Amino acid sequence: MVNHDSQKGLDRRKFIKIGGMSTLALTLGSAGIPSDLFTGIAHAEAHEGSFLQFNPDGKFKIVQFNDTQDDEYIDRRTVQLMEKVLDTEKPDFVVLNGDNITGGCDTPLAMKQAINNIAQPMEQRGIRWAITFGNHDEDSTPNSGLDEEDMLKIYMSYKHNMNKPGIKGITGNGNMNMLIKNSKGTDGAFNLWLLDSGRYAPQTIAGQDFAGYPTWDWLRFDQVSWYYEASKKLEKQWGHKVPSLVFIHIPLWEHRFMWFGSIDGRTDAHHAKALKKHNIVGERNEDECPGPINSGMFSAMLERGDVKGVFCGHDHVNTYMGNYYGILLGYSGSAGFGTYGLSGAERNRLRGARVFNLDENTKDVLVETHMVFAKDFGIDLTANDQSIPPAPIDENKKKDKAEKS
Repeated sequence: MVNHDSQKGLDRRKFIKIGGMSTLALTLGSAGIPSDLFTGIAHAEAHEGSFLQFNPDGKFKIVQFNDTQDDEYIDRRTVQLMEKVLDTEKPDFVVLNGDNITGGCDTPLAMKQAINNIAQPMEQRGIRWAITFGNHDEDSTPNSGLDEEDMLKIYMSYKHNMNKPGIKGITGNGNMNMLIKNSKGTDGAFNLWLLDSGRYAPQTIAGQDFAGYPTWDWLRFDQVSWYYEASKKLEKQWGHKVPSLVFIHIPLWEHRFMWFGSIDGRTDAHHAKALKKHNIVGERNEDECPGPINSGMFSAMLERGDVKGVFCGHDHVNTYMGNYYGILLGYSGSAGFGTYGLSGAERNRLRGARVFNLDENTKDVLVETHMVFAKDFGIDLTANDQSIPPAPIDENKKKDKAEKS
């Protein structure tokens, strides 16, 4: 993922903040705000034992939003895109797959406002949702004082959020699996793995730095081991391997291998062969940016035989997908208009979301997946900034919410 954060335009952010603060203290806006946001208390117990379920017709739809990546002054088109996708696709579940927010949130309140911006599209529609973390989610931590554990509590405080505290004792925050029962509620029909792929590689290992190597993080062995063992437990529990999808923010090395149909080759000729071999569709406009170490996750999934696809974000202008030895590997392009995109006038052409259609009556359950784009909904793609300040909320109303909680 090329570091194009300078495209956010820090000067205009400062300008908007100064203008907003000169009128009144901006707080959380729009309906459905959990009162917990003012106290920092999350109701994790509300999600314990919760699960998803296929509809009576045996169908289930998931939408993946990636890299909404903005602060409390979100580009209005990011929210517009989310709303248009939700109203058109009417998904049963939504995954916000990392880099949900970014730097620029200077206070705890600002960070809560940034989170609220991307939570409201689902909350207002009563759609269940969950998040994974990416490498940018803690960019505001030095100023706001809130880290991923704090953020997870905020996300979990929303009524329709399905996140859990995460598996104790393993790397990352919020690692979890979410079972989708069949339409009768009698069987585990599908499973979702939501994993924290980390932020950045450590400075050194064994006294050696990572100069010359990618500096992103990778899934650690304890996460891979947890998936492997949990997958076996699910099979034992339900009497069959439960087909599943994996959502991670940072791609696997195998994403790049698949695009070129080679580990060492990087030519157009290599890709031309890979197109047919792996049935690749979509665009690749920047190099994949995995961590410097191959986690072994793909090998574990291949051994287990339950994962039907691994979908990531991180590289905003990649939207491709292909079949890599029986497992779909794919991207969801950036949904956020406030972060980098393509160059020049085309900057926002690939803003979009990925849709997954499941059917419990088919062998693999995952029927198909495809991208939908902002251009499909008539959203303005002008390569400019359209940030909006957080909507103010009536202080008396805020007090009423606190009293009722």
